[in-house]
Amino acid sequence: MFKIPKPEYTREFRELAVQRVKSGVTIGAVARELGLVEQTLRNWVKAAERGKLNPPGAKVVTPEQMELSRLRVENAKLRMECEIPKKSDGVLRERCAVKYAWISGQRRVYPLPVMCATLVVSLSGYQAWKRGGTPNRKRLTDTQMLTVIRAIHAEFKGAYGSPRMAREIHERGFPVSKERVERLMRENGIRARHKRRFKATTDSKHSLPVAPNLLDRNFTPTAPNRVWTADLTYIWTAEGWLYLAVVLDLFNREVVGWSLKPRMTADIVIDALSMAWFRRKPGPGLIHHSDRGSQYASHAFQARLKKYGMTCSMSRKGNCWDNAPTESFFNSYKNERVHGTRYESREAAVADAFDYIEPFYNRRRTHSTLGYASPEQFLNDWLSSQHEKELAA
Repeated sequence: MFKIPKPEYTREFRELAVQRVKSGVTIGAVARELGLVEQTLRNWVKAAERGKLNPPGAKVVTPEQMELSRLRVENAKLRMECEIPKKSDGVLRERCAVKYAWISGQRRVYPLPVMCATLVVSLSGYQAWKRGGTPNRKRLTDTQMLTVIRAIHAEFKGAYGSPRMAREIHERGFPVSKERVERLMRENGIRARHKRRFKATTDSKHSLPVAPNLLDRNFTPTAPNRVWTADLTYIWTAEGWLYLAVVLDLFNREVVGWSLKPRMTADIVIDALSMAWFRRKPGPGLIHHSDRGSQYASHAFQARLKKYGMTCSMSRKGNCWDNAPTESFFNSYKNERVHGTRYESREAAVADAFDYIEPFYNRRRTHSTLGYASPEQFLNDWLSSQHEKELAA
């Protein structure tokens, strides 16, 4: 069964997380956004203040035991708030709905199986509660609904059109149709950011060896860590160009690796791949698909693929549709965040890219291909279903 490995974080990730705290966001909020344990982030901030965040040769690992410990603390608080005696297991069994409600509110933060195991409830019990435990929902007036729409529009920085907006409102507990949301947005001039055409950046005019197209546009793997896709794009800043390399897991369209650099060399794609490997640690045989750019065809990058036990696949010459999911991500990123934004420095662009990829795209943004779940939620739901199948076997 697929398991999420013990997470490790690159130097760039730690620095940007600390920078986010220093910008004024609370440690608790940043930890929730990035799926971190608060104490881990607090330790990074303290280490940064001492100039020891990234000492040479240091290996920073966030143990899953710390996450379980945090959940146990939350469980203890929940017991106290509900005035449940410490040793009254029978009473706890009768009041599982309290636990289920807390679990439901944390779905985007922690894996469902971990929460159920820690709070000593069953997955089937939670799902049964979910089917019949939805609270009474209040229908909002147009004025009230417009206030909600404006708030979500500002929160997601104009990323959502009416279909995603309607689903987001529904997820927040208010019944609404897409047609009603579309009407209110149209009448009040609220629009998602306009799409612009994507322009390729990599150079396929080279004499380096290229790999066959093993992916062959099969964009629906049946499990995580079967197929990763990768590509490069560019961002203009007042200090010059900045380049972004990403690696996506096709299963849940999550950005598992990324790197930002002022030069478009092989190092940028190697760093993005390394981040992805540290996060997921896949077994041998994973297909890594990219275009035929010189960065991906380079000897250094191919050696790294070999080291990780990955199989190389490349798009056909000049065919952008062979890597459509990654280009779709870049289109979303450019439309929803970059276009219309002036970055005064590369540092500002890096911080904004981090904000889009980690807290927003991976953990909150709904994806039509995933049934309007976020990449993280889609993966957690799949893990839960696999766990239930294993218990039933």
